[in-house]
Amino acid sequence: MSKKSQTTGLPKRRKRRASASRRPANVENVQQGQSEASYKSRAEREAQLQKWAVRGVAAIVLVLAALVAGTFAIEQLIVPNQVLAAVNGENITVGQFRDEYHLERNRLLLQLNQLQSSGFDIQQLAQQEPYQTWLNEVNVPDQLGLRVINDMVDDRLLAQEAAARNITVDQAAVRAEVEAFFGFDPTEVALIGVEPTATLEPTPRPSPFVSPTPSPTATATPTPDPEAEQEAVEPTLTPQPTVVEPTLSPDEVRQNFADSEENFRSYFTRAGIAESAVNSFFERMALESLLTEELAGDDSSLLYADARHILVESEEKALEALRALQNGESFADLAGAISTDTGSGYRGGELGEAYVGNYVPEFRQAIEAAEIGELTGPIESEFGFHIIQVRSKEERSAAALEAQIERAKQQEFDRFVEALREENADSFEISDSWLDYVPRS
Repeated sequence: MSKKSQTTGLPKRRKRRASASRRPANVENVQQGQSEASYKSRAEREAQLQKWAVRGVAAIVLVLAALVAGTFAIEQLIVPNQVLAAVNGENITVGQFRDEYHLERNRLLLQLNQLQSSGFDIQQLAQQEPYQTWLNEVNVPDQLGLRVINDMVDDRLLAQEAAARNITVDQAAVRAEVEAFFGFDPTEVALIGVEPTATLEPTPRPSPFVSPTPSPTATATPTPDPEAEQEAVEPTLTPQPTVVEPTLSPDEVRQNFADSEENFRSYFTRAGIAESAVNSFFERMALESLLTEELAGDDSSLLYADARHILVESEEKALEALRALQNGESFADLAGAISTDTGSGYRGGELGEAYVGNYVPEFRQAIEAAEIGELTGPIESEFGFHIIQVRSKEERSAAALEAQIERAKQQEFDRFVEALREENADSFEISDSWLDYVPRS
């Protein structure tokens, strides 16, 4: 058979050498390409993860910044303007309450520090008023906060009452209050070194003030406040007043006063209290002084009376007591038997000789109107019903009794504030949330 007839129709095989020589190159190229693709893919993924991480951190930072900014805005802009109380449409805000709280707390601390530096034992003083209250308020924020919010309500009521009476506070009134606060009297200072005018007539001396005998038991009596009747020596409660000494010239006294005021104001500045808050403090004091003077009226003389009374809990019992007295019953015996004022009852109802301004208004007015020796009553007061008999009355010079006048004025002003608050009970409202905004540091 010829070679041609031996040829088949199957495709010829490629030469193994040629195929073998190209395969390793192709495989190497494919593997290299796959390796590069895999490397690029991992790097891209890591880069992407890094981008997301950066973005996540940035987002967290932005959220935290927004929270801080929001908290700051709420605490500094929104909360201070929230209303804690309203007095006849006039609002008291959280910011105003906090400012007043810080002012009062630092004022108490200043007074306590002055007492301590003057040699007083604070622990001993803590057993008596007002020092016990001061220490409690300094150490118990809620107690001080309650007093402050109520004082702020009273201040608004007084300011509104003053406006209704056409009483205004000018700079001269404020300055006079500052001078009085530090014990500085420009008139006295101007007279330093000036010889007094000689006079041939002796200066009349007032008769001694007779205080009623202290009661051995607690009693709801309208007798003068024992603290008001005793000339007790108490530690200085305000910044140390300037003492006018013969060795000081008028200029030196004025400089001492200026230094005292500057030190006082600097103390509050260091405590973070705005000067405007200190100015407002003196303005309120000036307004109270003007109102007190208007309430006191003419104080050129003081009425003193020697009186006795019987106090019972009902008008019916008071009328029975009055009838018994009119029928000849002994006043002293009846007072000792039925008077609920045990303090005067065991003395036969005797109140002693006292300035009538120290009594509650209803009792004082009854004494002022009563005839000597007559039986007056029943007179109703916060203590009950009184049957009163006045033994004597005497007008005394107010100039010689300045301390008693000032105490009486303060008592009258305190009663006025209490009555004003009761009359306006429906005109003001204090939010229950005030406790949430009492500063804790």
